[in-house]
Amino acid sequence: MIDHALHRLLLDNLTTATLLLNDELRLEYMNPAAEMLLAISGQRSHGQFISELFTESPEALNALHQAVVQAHPFTKREAHLTSLNGQSLVVDYAVTPILSRGTTLLLLEVHPRDRLLRISKEEAQLSKQETTKMLVRGLAHEIKNPLGGIRGAAQLLARELPATELRDYTDVIIEEADRLRNLVDRMLGSNKLPALSPTNIHEVLERVCSLVDLESQGSITLVRDYDPSIPELLVDREQMIQAVLNIVRNAMQALASQPEQRLGRITLRTRSLRQFTIGHTRHRLVCKVEIIDNGPGIPAELQETLFYPMVSGRADGTGLGLAITQTIISQHQGLIECESHPGHTLFSIFLPLEQGAAPS
Repeated sequence: MIDHALHRLLLDNLTTATLLLNDELRLEYMNPAAEMLLAISGQRSHGQFISELFTESPEALNALHQAVVQAHPFTKREAHLTSLNGQSLVVDYAVTPILSRGTTLLLLEVHPRDRLLRISKEEAQLSKQETTKMLVRGLAHEIKNPLGGIRGAAQLLARELPATELRDYTDVIIEEADRLRNLVDRMLGSNKLPALSPTNIHEVLERVCSLVDLESQGSITLVRDYDPSIPELLVDREQMIQAVLNIVRNAMQALASQPEQRLGRITLRTRSLRQFTIGHTRHRLVCKVEIIDNGPGIPAELQETLFYPMVSGRADGTGLGLAITQTIISQHQGLIECESHPGHTLFSIFLPLEQGAAPS
């Protein structure tokens, strides 16, 4: 016969987040998988009401009450939960009433969906990025070869011209050939690997802030919301400054395009996240950097292709800044995401805080 201790051992080793609530919807038990998912301690949370652990809709709370009263199980798909640390979770959960000693307990089995959705989205994004890189490299090769010939022919022609004023025309050809070559080089990006060293992420953000202050001359309000407990990251400091600066400069340009009576604001926020998955790798601790602006937002038709080279919402934009940023973040085994609507654009950068990580 299986004893109580073995039952507890089995629950503790399940990878499915499992919670047990009493008939008042207060926590009786939470296994380690649930602690990791919700980023709370089961021992400290014992006896707390369900809404003190995470929040959902009032209808969901009513459904749990009905499950206790009617002893009727139910399942909910793609529910949106908000944990105590403000993290939004998309989950499927099953509720099973259990009759025990004349009272009804509720067993909750919670399956995170946001991680699976994020992995699927990341894989599609990375696949598109690799395809785009191959296309760009092929196109760059086809462009640079004739450019070299055009430039060389213009130089030879300049030597043979009888009048020096005619060289103005060959100078234009040479300058435009050089401009196109530099553009192609920027499209290809740097092949240099990151020079990793322990770096305080807030020093990176403060460097970006100082550059923004100089460029905007105080016309934009910068809001800093830092978590001072975040340890140093192993990153390339200069590359990381460039990655963040590209996003912030885009925000500055977006804010400059809106009516002057609206005060432009950019918020730089840092937080640490526990048990966060990037690709197929689960990281024990991740640094999250958010860049938020209150500009007009990114057009919906651009949001799916935002990180592609040559995609820009401005007529005078090259569309290379975000593509370069994504390449830098990818080289650091990180992730960048964006969500935008009028009045609120949020770029989120996730960077692992530890060397070793477990496959998900």
